[in-house]
Amino acid sequence: MTKEAVSATGTSRGRAGALPSAKLAQLAEGQLDWVLAACTRVMRPLVRLAVRMGVKHAQLDQILRGLLVEEAQRTWRDNGGEPNLSQISLSTGLNRKVVTSIVRETVEHLPYSEMSAPAKTVTLWLHMCTDDPSRRRLPINAVARGPSFEAVAHKASHGNVHHRAVLDELVRLGMVTESGDGFAELDADGFVPAQDMRSMLAFLGDNTRDHLLAAVSNTLGDQPAFLERSVFAKGIAPEDCERIHRIARTRWNALHHELAQELTDAFTEAPKSASARMRVGIYAYFEKESAPASGAAAEASAPSKEGRP
Repeated sequence: MTKEAVSATGTSRGRAGALPSAKLAQLAEGQLDWVLAACTRVMRPLVRLAVRMGVKHAQLDQILRGLLVEEAQRTWRDNGGEPNLSQISLSTGLNRKVVTSIVRETVEHLPYSEMSAPAKTVTLWLHMCTDDPSRRRLPINAVARGPSFEAVAHKASHGNVHHRAVLDELVRLGMVTESGDGFAELDADGFVPAQDMRSMLAFLGDNTRDHLLAAVSNTLGDQPAFLERSVFAKGIAPEDCERIHRIARTRWNALHHELAQELTDAFTEAPKSASARMRVGIYAYFEKESAPASGAAAEASAPSKEGRP
């Protein structure tokens, strides 16, 4: 199989392969074009989501301005200073009036997925099921012996959310079935709130943000380098894509439970002053690419399959 057909990619690298931030300003004149090209690739899926959900240019422009201001502030603070309006204006290219209005506006429209009591409850419940599949069906209220949904929800939320509220939300999302005999049954293999667009968008934002933060950190040469790798193939059959997708799902299920236990133990044993956060994920995507506009373009761009088994 040719090098073009299958390759491993990623930005997880050692110190020798990382790009020192002090060298960024010394890159060739094409650096801006490279950065803009990378931003275009990253933003395309988000623009697709925005267009299909009815978001307009003015709304996206407002978001971008806010992010420019926030990241300019972060950069100045990372360098040990608190920026004034003029410095933020200079860093972003926005005028002082716009910067002032943005600095005063602090609005968050989505919940953060890691704070979700239902998500934590499902994760803990699934972990229990790996040892005993019969625990997918639990009595709702605490009993003298054995686990209950009340106990799971209480442990997952540290008693901050009543178990009845957690159960009602999971039933609403279609992840749990409540029976008339006082039992709750877990119907999901992971917390994927497909029936709640707000929650799905929250997970999209959180998962994608941290994936990109790892890649950006590695690209800028920050240390330590984060794990951020992938494998890629072009020119394979759709049925093989489906088959390999199933392999990834199966392997992730096993790893998911191990990581969930490690994170739970780390959280339980951490001192009250601990504030670090961590997210570990996996992704897979495949599609049938559109044909090039002309036969000549196809002939010029398609990788050779000579030498493939």
